[in-house]
Amino acid sequence: MISSRFFAFCLAATCSAQMAIPAFAQSTMLTGVVEQPSYVRVQPGYTPMYPRYGSYSRPVALQPPVMMQAPPRTYVRTVYVRDRSTYWQRHPMIKKATIGAGIGAGVGALTGLVTHRGVLRGAAIGAGTGATIGVIRASHIMRRHPILQDVATGAVAGLGLGWAGSRRHGRIGQFTGVGAAIGLGVGLFRHLH
Repeated sequence: MISSRFFAFCLAATCSAQMAIPAFAQSTMLTGVVEQPSYVRVQPGYTPMYPRYGSYSRPVALQPPVMMQAPPRTYVRTVYVRDRSTYWQRHPMIKKATIGAGIGAGVGALTGLVTHRGVLRGAAIGAGTGATIGVIRASHIMRRHPILQDVATGAVAGLGLGWAGSRRHGRIGQFTGVGAAIGLGVGLFRHLH
């Protein structure tokens, strides 16, 4: 006799396996629907009429050819296409954030070196700032508002430079304001016609 707990466990395992297999298949295959009209043609033919005379038959008359064409039908067929794009092509926001973090780490380390606030501290702050700028530049919402995107980019860049270059909060706020103003000017110059 099968216990109810064992039956529930087997049922849950089967259901989870049924849901997991398409999920793994989806990671490497894309599904799509392609509609193609398919026409069915009936070839014309002759239908002879054979009157019977004794043991043999001979054609007497032929019917005219009958051409019948079925109306076009649409068949839906699922086509699997292998996704050959790279990880960076599938995730452009992560790509831009990674590139921004690398550039920001270099700029932050240089800022920390010049201001004597620490190279590693400046690199860490710059990496975070660069990654944030990469996310802002790749965001679909910010792409719809390009002036706001430039203002946000300038503000974050000013915040990162101020934070990596000084330890006083007043200076960080001033750098953020200057960066936002520069971003606004660049955005208005580039996008207003």
